[in-house]
Amino acid sequence: MTVPSLTLLIVAGVLVGAGVYLLLERTLTRIFIGLSLMTHGINVLILASGGPAGRPPLLGGEDPAAMADPLPQAMMLTSIVLSLGTTAFGLALAYRSWKLSGHDEVVDDIEDRVLAQRAERAAALADDEAATGTEDAGIDYDTEDTEADLRADGLDVDAPDAQEPAAAGGQDVNGGGA
Repeated sequence: MTVPSLTLLIVAGVLVGAGVYLLLERTLTRIFIGLSLMTHGINVLILASGGPAGRPPLLGGEDPAAMADPLPQAMMLTSIVLSLGTTAFGLALAYRSWKLSGHDEVVDDIEDRVLAQRAERAAALADDEAATGTEDAGIDYDTEDTEADLRADGLDVDAPDAQEPAAAGGQDVNGGGA
């Protein structure tokens, strides 16, 4: 690994890290600036994965081994166009939110709070049920059933498993009569 490629990887990591940090904020402008930084970091990573610089990828005049790979360039161009549109739309939403409420902070929805409370209650109920074991109070999972226990429950442990109850018509499974 060469020094320029290591430098590009470090720059990409710093950009993505700063983008994630800003993405976790509660204001829309910081969220979209964080998305923009993440996009730039990923573009630098794509640039580093494209390999060393080469000749323009034009067929006919250049040696194919000396040409640069055009795929990372096309992916970066597509990413730049998409991130520009996403950032413009997001900043328009932030501006509209600022005009309506005086700030662009993302607040929790009432429905989000209700769902969070419902999930907490369900988790607490599951913890209580798991701790008490009231759903199977009569079953002791720590002991094994012996033949005496099975006979006490009315089960025939000496009966072979191959025989089944008599089928319709009074014949058993083995083909004999009733």
